[in-house]
Amino acid sequence: MPASAPPDGGSLTEGDLRRPMFALAWPIIVTELLQVAYNLADTVWLGRLSTDAVAAISLAFPLIFLLISVGGGFTVAGTILVAQYTGAKEEGSAGTVAGQTFSFIGVIAVVVGLVGFAATDLMLGVLPSSAATAGQVIPLAGDYMRVFFLGLPFLFGFFVFSSLMRGYGNTRAPMVVMFVSVAINVVVDPIFIFGFESNPLFGMLGLRGVETALFAATGFEGYGVTGAAVATVLSRAVATVIGLYVIFGTSAGPDVELADFVPEREYIEQIVRLGVPSALEQSASALGFITLTAMVVTFSPEVVAAYGLGNRLTSLVFLPALGLGRATDTIVGQNLGAQKPDRAERAVWLAAKVGAGVMVVIGVVAYVFAEPIVGVFIGTGTDSAAKTIELGAAYIRIRAFEFGFIGVLQTVLGAYRGAGNTKTALAFSLFALWFGRIPIVYYLSFVQGFGETGIWIGMAVGQILGAIAAAAWFTRGTWKRAVIDQSDAAAE
Repeated sequence: MPASAPPDGGSLTEGDLRRPMFALAWPIIVTELLQVAYNLADTVWLGRLSTDAVAAISLAFPLIFLLISVGGGFTVAGTILVAQYTGAKEEGSAGTVAGQTFSFIGVIAVVVGLVGFAATDLMLGVLPSSAATAGQVIPLAGDYMRVFFLGLPFLFGFFVFSSLMRGYGNTRAPMVVMFVSVAINVVVDPIFIFGFESNPLFGMLGLRGVETALFAATGFEGYGVTGAAVATVLSRAVATVIGLYVIFGTSAGPDVELADFVPEREYIEQIVRLGVPSALEQSASALGFITLTAMVVTFSPEVVAAYGLGNRLTSLVFLPALGLGRATDTIVGQNLGAQKPDRAERAVWLAAKVGAGVMVVIGVVAYVFAEPIVGVFIGTGTDSAAKTIELGAAYIRIRAFEFGFIGVLQTVLGAYRGAGNTKTALAFSLFALWFGRIPIVYYLSFVQGFGETGIWIGMAVGQILGAIAAAAWFTRGTWKRAVIDQSDAAAE
């Protein structure tokens, strides 16, 4: 298989664009779908536990993302450099970048995990909250976060593996590894949450007798919200171990040698130069969502739960756009590395059209079936659950109007990143969030008195404004230049 070709998809730098783009994008979409399955599994099982448990992880994730975004930004640098060196047919340099990225981010993961563990209570204490949320939800969020942070190196390990393989043009290997990890998580999640007493999994499978025997033997009652974090860390650890074997023990990715782990100033500087804007982008996004969460937690626990659940569901339906955006990242990177900027631009417009079309269809479906979709993830029978479903459905219906714009935004941001213009991607991400969502949510909810409806509207309008601005700037064509030194590269 040529270095610049996705499996069975043709070359990324030659011939028809549609087939290799599809071959590259669909495993990314499936991988991200499985990624969301991690979160949805937690939501489904914790929804059976209590509304407070769902609200707890709604509070925890923005704070967790704030810290993991530091390392996540540098994985983007790995994708860019591997893609451009692969397109330029400098296989040795691609392997060196892979080794340098692993060792660099490994250190970051350990440091960030320890900082997060120590600062959990401090971060949660910054959030203003109603009396009910402070007493019922925040302690549960703290329990979840501390376990999650201790397992952060495993989370980063898979992120690095997936990013490097994507830059190389192999998106199927991360998909397979993620599938194995999610399968483990789906099985162990309810066990760690509920133990062997009143576990809904055993009830669904008609295995109450087995559950009774296991409880008699172990007395294990589960860890509640903390158990969801334990299950996630365990399954991530499996993914990281398999990923390390694939990238360093097989020929499926860049050719990495042991010496590639030794820090080299040239590559570290490239990783830092490209990674810092992406880290800032992700950190600023995380801080923005914390700001939004700080506004949301002043409402009732039902609004907090609906907000968190709605965000998880919208992240699920965004997967086609996200997959196309990340495929565009790789295609643009490899074609600029091969000195083919016009082909890179054609790929971007193709992906944007497909992404917008698909997302409009998904938006219609989400609008029509919002209530039954939300109802799947919340247990029924209580006034609190019924209110959460009603609020969550309203949120989904309003967000559905932005879906087509997200198809365009994700593709264009992917193009900027693939070209190495991570500062441009940073600028438009900040624009959509900090000049769009946050002020609109505040104005509508607290100044105009729209309440939770103002939150739902602001979340949608901010993304629409960001998509329009990013696409307009893209037409200027100032992004068409590779970031690697091509003096010795073989131009095609």
